[in-house]
Amino acid sequence: MEEKKKSPFLRLLAFLLTAVLLLGSAVLIFNWRKLNFDFIRRYFAYRSLSRNESGQTESFLYAGGLKGSFLQLGDDLLVCSTSGVRLYSTGGGAFIDQPSALTHPFASTVGASALVYDAGGSDLFVYRDREQIFSYTAENGHTILSASLNAQGLLTTVTQGSGVKGAVTVYDADFQPIFGLNISSRFVTDAVLSPDGRTLALATCGQSGGLYDSQISFYALNRSAEESQPDKVCSLGSNTILQLNWDSEPLRILGDNSLDFVSADGELTGRYPYDRRVLKGFSLEGNTCTLLLGKYRAGSTADLVTVNSKGEETASLPLEEQVLSLSSAGRYLSVLTADGLTIYSDGLEPYHDAPNLLGVRQVLQREDGSVFLISDETARLYLPD
Repeated sequence: MEEKKKSPFLRLLAFLLTAVLLLGSAVLIFNWRKLNFDFIRRYFAYRSLSRNESGQTESFLYAGGLKGSFLQLGDDLLVCSTSGVRLYSTGGGAFIDQPSALTHPFASTVGASALVYDAGGSDLFVYRDREQIFSYTAENGHTILSASLNAQGLLTTVTQGSGVKGAVTVYDADFQPIFGLNISSRFVTDAVLSPDGRTLALATCGQSGGLYDSQISFYALNRSAEESQPDKVCSLGSNTILQLNWDSEPLRILGDNSLDFVSADGELTGRYPYDRRVLKGFSLEGNTCTLLLGKYRAGSTADLVTVNSKGEETASLPLEEQVLSLSSAGRYLSVLTADGLTIYSDGLEPYHDAPNLLGVRQVLQREDGSVFLISDETARLYLPD
């Protein structure tokens, strides 16, 4: 039997459908990095939250005041202030309400864990799964200079007391001490563990050849107790170290003159100098580091800059408005000015604008693109359309 010939219309339709599928596949292959489906993720994650008439989530009251520290802990908002530590859900439900007298509270989060300590004081707390799991009080007249958690939940503390310029202790996941150093030759200002928990990096300052010198010293944790000298040392010269971040390789070092990147073997792998500009704001979170650099400390004119782990500038955006707050997470960066909020991609391409946010004083960017908007007494989760 002779086969029926397909009509010209069906052949044309099949050809067009095949061409559309091939074209769509090519677009997906060459532009997959630019695609953004976080709005779907936000829809399913927050559809149970109550909304106002504009479709946004309702504000909730928080305790502690605007001068506190605000951080994301899992999906929750952590508020740390001189009056204590509080943890709120995205809808405002309180999970932790711990009054504490903290003179200079400092907080940080890593994954599902949070660390809070009184800088220059003696109290330290660790939280996980919406409850306090560890507390520590410095003894023998020591005060806490800094502390940090790594991705594995290992705790590092730097304390100062009589006879030592820095006592560094590393605790395991059960908060038992597993490593200790007493440094008397140089001042220890900060210490962090590598993501794999095998190497300790110390930020120290002192003199070398009669000149001020900042250094990063590396110690392997498997060394014997008799070994006291660092395995590797990287000198940063006169660049005063302000903050360390070792959430991923390499170690990120924020200084007053440059942003530096140092590998675990002590090699300076990247440096972004400020070129006599003043550091007016920063965020070391997210896929890239973000800096706000201005020619003068006063005034609103500044450059918003993103820098990769090689110390290379990846994007720059001149700003003419005073930045009230900036925050980054994942592929997003939030910038709050008097005119409102702009959410950028890590390439500083505008993702969403929210003008006329009256009363908002601080923003906290989240990895899914949502942002906590924080006012004097209230906070709410903002969901980009």
